Amino acid sequence: MENNTTNPASPEEEKKTTAATGQIKIPRQLPNSTTVLVLGIISIAACWCWGVIGVTLGIIALVLSAKDKKLYKINPADYTESSYKNLNAGYICALIGTILSGLYLLFVLIYFFIIGAAISLTPWQNMF
Repeated sequence: MENNTTNPASPEEEKKTTAATGQIKIPRQLPNSTTVLVLGIISIAACWCWGVIGVTLGIIALVLSAKDKKLYKINPADYTESSYKNLNAGYICALIGTILSGLYLLFVLIYFFIIGAAISLTPWQNMF
């Protein structure tokens, strides 16, 4: 004998059911959650490349995460919680990568400024 009964919807699914159509709304991932996570991790890894690559990737990830956080706060039922956690992890990585890259870029600029000042103050006329 076959069991033709359907499984009742879970309470979470019942909350996501639209009143007008009676269809279950399946949450989807935030559009840029994985991208923000990848860019955040790469910004940390690339912070030693003169700082420019890390700062660039970190700022892009921060802008994308701000857009996705607004989307999630408008309607959190439309998006999965795991994608929001990935977004937060990517945001933290991007913040760390941007800060480290900015500090390294500042160090490189100060280093070249000191070297340039030392070279310009050298008495080149007396050396030859």
